[in-house]
Amino acid sequence: MSETRIREEICRFGRSLFERGLTPGSSGNISVKLNDGGWLVTPTNASLGFLDPARMSRLGPDGRLVSGDAPTKEVPLHTALYQTRNAARAVVHLHSTHSVALSMLPEIDPRAALPPMTAYYVIKCGHTALLPYYRPGDPAVADAIKGLAGKYASVLLANHGPVVSGDTLEAAVFAVEELEETAKLYLLLRGLNPRYLSPTQVKDLTKVFGLTLPEHGHS
Repeated sequence: MSETRIREEICRFGRSLFERGLTPGSSGNISVKLNDGGWLVTPTNASLGFLDPARMSRLGPDGRLVSGDAPTKEVPLHTALYQTRNAARAVVHLHSTHSVALSMLPEIDPRAALPPMTAYYVIKCGHTALLPYYRPGDPAVADAIKGLAGKYASVLLANHGPVVSGDTLEAAVFAVEELEETAKLYLLLRGLNPRYLSPTQVKDLTKVFGLTLPEHGHS
């Protein structure tokens, strides 16, 4: 896919996420890795609903701005996912309501923020790690993500929001949407003793779909 097309795709998906209320105001950011090792990322203080493809921040392989507007201050967390997950070609970070709410609950397991509630959550997200709170843009969040050793494609930042990587931008967007819907299900069913997928059912999904899940999850 050409760089021009990638710029257009970032704007298209960003607008879709914004218009459905998945990241309000100027919150959230998207990046896509390019074939030359550099990447495109949404600018700082930019609403995902009103992105301009020509003003996208173009970073070199060293992470420095090559062209376009100044990049989001969340560049460190995107960088950390690219450095630790070889398959990552895109990263989406949102401030989606239900995922943020989930990140604030006291019972959440940092190794698996959500139980295996649906097959598509397991397929698209695997397990979701919960990281402690860091102020937005804090470089320390990159160290926390690196500490996960690339085991998680889906990460939840406490009191902040989800960060999800994928092998394509579409895959990353679909995964973060699945995470948000699963967080919504969890909140709806909290305290009602719902039936989750059994370890056998999760094992079947990992076998059929070739998944690699981090250890110590709910399954």
